[in-house]
Amino acid sequence: MSRVLIVEDEIAISKVLNVYLQKAGFDTKVIMEGNQALPAFQEWHPDLVLLDVMLPGIDGWQILKEIREKSKCPVIMLTALGDVNYRLDGLNGGADDYITKPFIGDEVIARVNAVLRRSHSENQQFRTFGALQIDHEAHRVLLYQEEIELTPRDLALLLFLSEHPNKTFTRDQLIEQVWGWDYEGSDRAVDLSIKRLRKSLKNWPLEEGEIKTLRGVGYQFRVHEK
Repeated sequence: MSRVLIVEDEIAISKVLNVYLQKAGFDTKVIMEGNQALPAFQEWHPDLVLLDVMLPGIDGWQILKEIREKSKCPVIMLTALGDVNYRLDGLNGGADDYITKPFIGDEVIARVNAVLRRSHSENQQFRTFGALQIDHEAHRVLLYQEEIELTPRDLALLLFLSEHPNKTFTRDQLIEQVWGWDYEGSDRAVDLSIKRLRKSLKNWPLEEGEIKTLRGVGYQFRVHEK
């Protein structure tokens, strides 16, 4: 269940948002003063923040700025200010979306779901498996924060396997999915690539994961659940 932190000082609006979000299956917390927003954010670790601009104490712009200094948590700004410059200020300041009051509850839910889907997709680009971190967008692999140098072919294979943890692939499937059928070489090249990857990842703790051989079947990027 995703958590949504509602930071809104108008009682009627905060109640409406709370009801709609809970009805849509979200876990919610309501904060009505700006100076309580950041402590709640740090303690509760929400998946998304609905943030009003005009708040008693600290305003929404300052809260957004401080959230962005520490987190990539999605933030949707809520305000009665309809001027395009305010919307641009919010988006340029790191907001993920902007909703002007008055709004329809169903629209808020749709926006929240869209931002969460986008955030989840972006987060999937960077995967962490214990001490092993794989950045799919930057094509980087780090083990204990140290970058591991891999050949383009080995890197492509590791990126693909890590996108499908605990799923087994045959040699032919890996050649087709990773290198393409126009690849000219023996299917044993997969075995050699796996061997090199294991050597490069030899310090990755076995209790966190491994590249597993399933005899007669294929290979699997096995992640061990704790």
